Amino acid sequence: MAGLTAAGFGFGYHIGLMLFCHNALHPRRKKCMTHQLRGILALLVVTLVWGTTFPDMKDLTATLSPAWIVFTRFAIATLLLSPFFAGAARSDLKAGVMLGLLLFFCYVFQVEGLALTSSNRNAFICGLNVLIVPLLGMLAGRPPERRIGIALLLAVSGLAALCWDGGAWRFGDTLALGAALCFGLYIKMMEVHTRSAKRLMTITATQILTVAAGAAAWLLLTEVPMGAGADAYWVNVSVSLKAGSYNIAYLGVVCTAAIIALQTWGQSHSTANEAAVIYAFEPAAAAVFGFFWLGETMSGRGWIGAALLISGMIVSQWNSERPAGALVPE
Repeated sequence: MAGLTAAGFGFGYHIGLMLFCHNALHPRRKKCMTHQLRGILALLVVTLVWGTTFPDMKDLTATLSPAWIVFTRFAIATLLLSPFFAGAARSDLKAGVMLGLLLFFCYVFQVEGLALTSSNRNAFICGLNVLIVPLLGMLAGRPPERRIGIALLLAVSGLAALCWDGGAWRFGDTLALGAALCFGLYIKMMEVHTRSAKRLMTITATQILTVAAGAAAWLLLTEVPMGAGADAYWVNVSVSLKAGSYNIAYLGVVCTAAIIALQTWGQSHSTANEAAVIYAFEPAAAAVFGFFWLGETMSGRGWIGAALLISGMIVSQWNSERPAGALVPE
């Protein structure tokens, strides 16, 4: 029954998004795809690929530490994005380092949380980052909008149903919530820095490099032995890296480096509202892939909670301007 629920939700998700994409062209339908439809389809691919990262990283946590997962993923992406460092402006590099440090902590919380909870639950909690941005505005003295109140009510109700379905709140869920807070703060800071960016992809590449460097430091300080046991440690790591090489390559090449380029192009050919609606379905995609990849399931109550969470995410972003520069590989 759970399998049919996941498959049915996945089918409905694809059909719903395709109808959304189709209606985006009305009343100016054309025989060939317009730039807008191609942009929407590009963002749909981005969302689906992001959805696969949660079960992929969850799968890797069985043999690799979170620090190694983050380091290998972003080291590969750094090599692929290195051409964007040529002729880089100092202001872009400085902004990239500051944003990269915050992004590093986003991934510390996210991947550490993944090791302690299911990938679908982690994805839905991390998806709450879209609510953090308007909440930060409220803390800055901006009066709350009615839609934010509605979105919070939907999100809290959905989170309660999701936790009721999957058991009591755990430390892994707290870490996932910490990731959501960091991602929300990151998006807000990204909005500020990209307004003065000389070249957006330089900032993005610098962030990726900073995350890789942060993960390397994390490894050296907390995990890599310097004396006795070092040889055994590196043998175990090499075996684990070889066993997870396909997962790691997929994360670094496809989910991080390639998807950033596709997201940049897709957001330039679609509206902020269209992007917000499509991005809101990322946790649902993660849940579907979690079922097929890891065999993770949710009951009907869990899917109701998921639907409420997604509704809250959509409501929070509707008629809001999501910055085109908010490039963050999930």
